[in-house]
Amino acid sequence: MARDTWWQRLRDRVRPDPTRRGTTPAPRDTGGPTRVADSLRNLLDDPTIPASVRSELAGDFARIESMLARLERGELHVAVFGRVSTGKSALGNALLGREAFQVGVLHGTTIDAAQATLDEARHDGLVLIDTPGINELDGEARERLAFDVAEVSDLVVFVCDGDLTREELDALKTLAATQRPLLLALNKADRYSADELADLLAQLRQRVAAVVRADNVLAVAAHPAPRRLVEVDARGHEQERTQIATPDVAALRERLLAIATHEGKSLSAINAGLYAGRLTDQVSARIADTRKTVAAKVIHNYCIAKGVAVALNPIPVADLLAAAGLDAAMVVQLSRVYGLPLTRTESGRLVAVISAQLAALMGAIWGIQLVASALKGVSAGLSVLVTAAAQGALGWYATVLIGRAAERYLIAGKSWGEAGAKRAVAEVVASLDRDSILREAREEILKRLKSRRR
Repeated sequence: MARDTWWQRLRDRVRPDPTRRGTTPAPRDTGGPTRVADSLRNLLDDPTIPASVRSELAGDFARIESMLARLERGELHVAVFGRVSTGKSALGNALLGREAFQVGVLHGTTIDAAQATLDEARHDGLVLIDTPGINELDGEARERLAFDVAEVSDLVVFVCDGDLTREELDALKTLAATQRPLLLALNKADRYSADELADLLAQLRQRVAAVVRADNVLAVAAHPAPRRLVEVDARGHEQERTQIATPDVAALRERLLAIATHEGKSLSAINAGLYAGRLTDQVSARIADTRKTVAAKVIHNYCIAKGVAVALNPIPVADLLAAAGLDAAMVVQLSRVYGLPLTRTESGRLVAVISAQLAALMGAIWGIQLVASALKGVSAGLSVLVTAAAQGALGWYATVLIGRAAERYLIAGKSWGEAGAKRAVAEVVASLDRDSILREAREEILKRLKSRRR
């Protein structure tokens, strides 16, 4: 088959060209690929993603943009993997029919991912991606690069030149986990006799049966060795000459064509969808971490405000009532942090629910707080300072509990879950180190009270 005919057929399978005779324009796809493209656009344009998160994941968002462009162009991206010197770059060149990738005999010839688009498909069709050898020097970083490329490729051609090493088999299993089709190309097939080649292919198919389909294990000769020919002239003299052998990659070409014909568009869409799903999870995790950090600052600020307010209020018991107002204000701010704003009334009701559960769980502590509040009015001198700090510390601790419980309620989408408020609040209480919180609170409040007295 002529190369131009082969590549034209491949391009027509991925994105038919209606200007070519005998080609039927593809109907507008209203299925998976279109939905995936819409999802990618929504992810890129999502206004709820904070600028800080976009900055941290800038590389991933750039990759999503590249995938969206690929879907719109109808391209199929194929990554070529393998050990050093198995002939990965040579195979890419043989498939392309031109010297697109650097070929050498030294380790490290391919030091970065390179890609070349087909001559006949400058904006659509097949894109081959050459990768560093998985056993390169400084291989960990380059191997990571190779797997990163696999994640954004629609299928993978793994190149070997004999029976698989443990390193190669492990790499194949890792690539299989990226959930894209794998082809195993046995390169340098010209080195084997017909029987040896048949035996080796059977052995390879058996070894990789769990990760590569049997019909995806193929023999190729990307850069066959020149042949030595001996010719006898009319006088009976022998003359030796060298004949350059042409690459034999027809079987791999036909297999790629078959995959592009039946699965090309779907592969690209599925791969983009999988990657977008992973990015969405990362974005959600980063947003959650950011919200937790902001929420922790909000709670800490209200702990200081409530602790000092309770400690400074000279009117027994009344300080506790004033503190409840601070708790409600804190919950309003937390609801905004989590994007589920509550009114002041709703916040007050939530604080009341949490406080009721805390009172049931920790009645003795709240009793001590009431006693300390009453004592504050009859104490004098340093004892007032110490008593005030103690009560302020309890107020601080109560704010931490209320804040963390409210945070849990908001993270769950304004829900206590099936177990209810009692169980949720109890779990929050059990998760916190009361003694360390009280110690920190007393030290901070005493420092502030002494500063005000001076």
